[in-house]
Amino acid sequence: MAPLHLRFPSLLLLLTAGCLAPTPASTEQPVAPDPRGLREWTYVPDLPISAPPYDRVQASWKQRLDVPYVFIEHRGSYADTGALIPVVYRELVAQGLEPDGPPFALFYDDPARVPAEELRSRACIPIRGPRAVRAPLAYEVLRSTTVGYAFVSGAYPEVPRAYPGVFAYLKRMGWAQAGPIREIYLVPPGADPDPAALLCEVQIPARPGGAD
Repeated sequence: MAPLHLRFPSLLLLLTAGCLAPTPASTEQPVAPDPRGLREWTYVPDLPISAPPYDRVQASWKQRLDVPYVFIEHRGSYADTGALIPVVYRELVAQGLEPDGPPFALFYDDPARVPAEELRSRACIPIRGPRAVRAPLAYEVLRSTTVGYAFVSGAYPEVPRAYPGVFAYLKRMGWAQAGPIREIYLVPPGADPDPAALLCEVQIPARPGGAD
């Protein structure tokens, strides 16, 4: 299990835990930045952290707030999406913008149904918006919605193995997926990362009943 105090930028302190008013989950304190220059804070997750092999995933729900962000669109294998995050960060700095939280990725399609070359995803960094940006960046707001979520440790390419646990939670709630899956990378991997020290929040937008 990852350490109790985990490094991450401040976006999640603006998210709620099942209510409409923001409820900070911890006191944030600045610590040393990671090698790519992203600011970091300590953070205590509000759920138990689920570890590989993800036989048991601790999930809950909350009302996500609006998140302004910049991104680069990607079409192709999801394995290549994460490599675009440093590119987004370099472009963000070059355009005089500052990150306002940890990087994340959005995944729009089911790889079991869509060919790899047609998969749609985004590599994203939240900012204080609205902002005018130049190509290759684009700007959008991730809208407030109800999400099922879980915190998972382990190597980031293995995070999708935890999805079934969050989907099982949505099914128990009588909810269906209602938007792209979001992976928030709360601990930046180093040059030689310890997978057990990595932490990702998985969010799946939800709505009552029905098919997606």
